[in-house]
Amino acid sequence: MLVKVLYLEAFKSISSYFAKSYLKILSWLFLASYLIVVFAFIFRASTGFAFD
Repeated sequence: MLVKVLYLEAFKSISSYFAKSYLKILSWLFLASYLIVVFAFIFRASTGFAFD
């Protein structure tokens, strides 16, 4: 809930439509990338991958 409030407050202060949409796309891409990295780490850790 706190993340949602911070996200909404951050984009309220941006006045340019282009900048607002560009930053929203970048934030969603960052979130998707982060989730993929977390999934890959959990998958490798659960299958017994040796992190040498």
